[in-house]
Amino acid sequence: MTPGRISYVRTLQHTGQLHDHPGKHCNIYRLRYGLRTRYVLHFLVLSPSTRTLPAIPYFCSMYTLKKSLGQHFLKDENICRKIISALQERPFTQLLEVGPGGGALTKYLLQIEKIDFKAVELDEEKVGYLTATYPAIQNKIIHQSFLDIEKPFTGPFTIVGNFPYNISTQILFKILEWKEEVECMVGMFQKEVAQRAAAPEGNKVYGVLSVLVQAFYDVEYLFDVSEQSFNPPPKVKSGVIRMLPRKDVPAMKSEKDFFLLVKTAFNQRRKTLRNAVRGLFEPAILEDELFNKRAEQLSVQQFAELSFKMK
Repeated sequence: MTPGRISYVRTLQHTGQLHDHPGKHCNIYRLRYGLRTRYVLHFLVLSPSTRTLPAIPYFCSMYTLKKSLGQHFLKDENICRKIISALQERPFTQLLEVGPGGGALTKYLLQIEKIDFKAVELDEEKVGYLTATYPAIQNKIIHQSFLDIEKPFTGPFTIVGNFPYNISTQILFKILEWKEEVECMVGMFQKEVAQRAAAPEGNKVYGVLSVLVQAFYDVEYLFDVSEQSFNPPPKVKSGVIRMLPRKDVPAMKSEKDFFLLVKTAFNQRRKTLRNAVRGLFEPAILEDELFNKRAEQLSVQQFAELSFKMK
């Protein structure tokens, strides 16, 4: 977009400072016209001699938040720094950021030295914005959905992101597909999803996601994130988790059988295991007292051991 004055805006509401830049003052504004909303980066260039602001502001970058892509952009710099700190507790040489959006985390990630960095972003408008705002990201963006891309690196790599809420569970399953290469994941999810990924057996949110993720990763719930840390604020709280590969992945009959058992067991979680998975076992095996329990009462280890007894 060519820089110029905005003349067609019906209302203009200041929504707070975005970040500082040498010689510039930068704010983010919400502009409403018709039924559409755009968020605009507004740079006020200071005069080198007087360090004063010009009388008329110019808008030089614009992007639209898309609900269809689950976009809620992080604006809390303290939360950004906490995520980066958690990420850097372990060394890495290859890093993939998923859904950089407006660049809240990206601007910090680009400063990490001696790593191969890439970002995957589906939204063409955000790709253009990121390239214009952060020149160092040139040729480092994969313009696709994270769910559709091939492995971005050869060998081990780390994943970080403020993940789109509408595909957050699918993102975790995609990471499971790459479990041999993903050596660490630090990410923000809808709080419910983050809690499910980290929940132990017996917890009311313990389910399919919990068992399948924890079979291959140690999951640590790091901290909550308030709705007010985002622009626009989502209707739910968020949570940040860290996943590290397990050193003692439980033995199982096969991943295919293990996944089938877990999904079948939780498909009717109110029923006893005996009724929920009846079709997967011989009648004699179903007499075991373990089948009197419900799925949420079994540990990851118990599910893995049970897979060996399947038909």
